Amino acid sequence: MPDWNDIFAEKGRVFTEPHPDMERIAEIFKENGVNKILDIGAGTGRHLIFLSKKGFEMYGFDASPKAITLAKQWLEEENLEVELKQHRMEEKFPYRDNFFDAIISIQVIHHNKMVDILKTVSEIKRVLKQGGLILITIPRLEGRSGLDDWELKEIEKGTYIPQAGQEKGLPHHFFTLEEIQQVFDGFTILEIYNDRKRHRAIVGVKK
Repeated sequence: MPDWNDIFAEKGRVFTEPHPDMERIAEIFKENGVNKILDIGAGTGRHLIFLSKKGFEMYGFDASPKAITLAKQWLEEENLEVELKQHRMEEKFPYRDNFFDAIISIQVIHHNKMVDILKTVSEIKRVLKQGGLILITIPRLEGRSGLDDWELKEIEKGTYIPQAGQEKGLPHHFFTLEEIQQVFDGFTILEIYNDRKRHRAIVGVKK
């Protein structure tokens, strides 16, 4: 079964452009005095680089050793300093309580069964300061083209594994709006909207 390490090993950086709303989110972060930001599932570093250049103190982790290698190379090319770790998001984060001012995770946390997603969200809450901000994006099941080609197989309610395509074998949980409110009940949700990538974006603040 392939995983993101295989994808990064085969295709390299894969994602190089920041999320189309990251400029706006960076302004929100600045307006709210954000300094330390964690990128969960940082991949090869696109948001670490973008936000570092905006003056934020960036931290990131990813489960893929190949992604970490590529991110470090890119950061070195840009002469940027970021604390980067190889780590799995369903395991306890390697940071102390209330450490970050903001946390981002772009198209990452849905790659698990719900039991592990809940562990990730619990850790997000633990390491984020009270009043800290989140930007989380997740895929939408409805209105998505090309999903028929994935031959989705449901393994639990709302969680599917593609039997074909680039992400074959990787679990995908598709949240309902009700689930978002339940899973992120430790946060005041400021926005839930469909972004230009046809993904669902969640902006919130820790209660």
